Amino acid sequence: MNVAVKRATVYFDISLHRVLRMKSAETSRSVSELVNEAVSTALHEDLEDLEIFKKRAHEPTISFESTLKELKRNGKI
Repeated sequence: MNVAVKRATVYFDISLHRVLRMKSAETSRSVSELVNEAVSTALHEDLEDLEIFKKRAHEPTISFESTLKELKRNGKI
């Protein structure tokens, strides 16, 4: 399969880069493959979150202040 790719420069924290290189060696996958998979997974999770937010948009909201008061009234705080 021939997939179009775009080159980008990404700067990693030194320890993250070290771990990525180690995982790359242990899994016989390139750092690029690992990063692409991680970004794809994160974006997929964001999409799922947005879909859930959209479904729940019409639910009633409870203010932070009223939630704190309820917790205090119930002896939780």
